[in-house]
This record gives sequence, C-alpha cells and structure tokens, in this order.
Amino acid sequence: MSDMHEEQKDPPKMENQDINGSGSVEGPQGAGSNPNTGEPGLEQLRMQLAEANERYLRLAADFENYRKRTERDLNTSIRYAIEKFAVDLIEVIDNFDRALASDPSAAREGLEQINKLFRTILASHGITPIESLGTKFDPSEQEAVVCIPSDKEEGTVIDELCKGYRMHDRVIRCAKVAVSKGRESE
Repeated sequence: MSDMHEEQKDPPKMENQDINGSGSVEGPQGAGSNPNTGEPGLEQLRMQLAEANERYLRLAADFENYRKRTERDLNTSIRYAIEKFAVDLIEVIDNFDRALASDPSAAREGLEQINKLFRTILASHGITPIESLGTKFDPSEQEAVVCIPSDKEEGTVIDELCKGYRMHDRVIRCAKVAVSKGRESE
C-alpha cells in the first residue's frame, strides 16, 4: 500500500516538454527537427504554416478575381445576347422606311418582300410559327379565345386569330385560336 501511495505523490516525468505542452523536443539544434525522431521542429512548422497560409490567401484572391471576371462576362453576354437579332431587325425597319417613302401602288409588293425577309430573319434565329389551323387543340401551344359550333370535330382549331411562335423547342407565344365545339344539337 505504501508503494501505491508513493506512485500517487510523484507526478510522471516528461523530459524535454516545452511550455505549451506540445511535447516537441528542442535540443541543442534549437527549433530544427529532432534528430532522434525526424519530426519537424516548432520553427519549421511555423514556416510551413506561413507558406500554406500564403498559398491559401493567393488562391482565395485568384478565385475571387475569377468569380468577378466570370460574373462580368456573363452580364456582358446577357446584355448583348440579342445583338445579332437586333441588327437583323434594323434591316427590316430600313425596308419599311423605303416602302413608306415609295409610290403607294408598289407598297403591296414592298410589304410582301418585307414580310418574307422578316420571316427569314426569325427562322435564322430559331423562331418559327406554330401551325395551328386544322390541328387538335393543344393548350401547351394554343390559347382558346372562343368556341364556335362547326362541322369540324370537337376540339379542332378552326381559326387562328393570332399566330403563335416557338423559339427552338420552347413556345414563346401561344397562338390565339377559335376551337370547334362540334355541331349544334337541335
């Protein structure tokens, strides 16, 4: 029992422990690596930490610059996304101006040419009309404005009041149509 009592009185000895209690060994070499274990010393670890921190700060700054540049490029792209389309439409406006300044008897032919040009420009940008007349009513492409009794089958589009358009695969304007409600029953 006296042996146990003595063990409790004496704290365990830790030789070469620094003040912080990290357990690193500093011998005659000072802050270098421990020649016995090959572990880096405190000063060497501080240098490695400073280098890693410097790399982190540079990487963070590079990423922030990249983020700002990407955001600026995206905003520019969005702002000028329809530039080519706008330039093409200006050609249509020029043709309208020429048609209005010309002889009224030639206006019809000029308007037909402008209409053809305008449709070609729309098609070149992926904008195509939705063919509705004579088709089954489709609420994803058409808006029924009126239902009219007719000889056509119920739900068939019998008149197109306003043409619908699609850009590539997306409907950008629904067609406004008149739909058959079948024959009137008497």
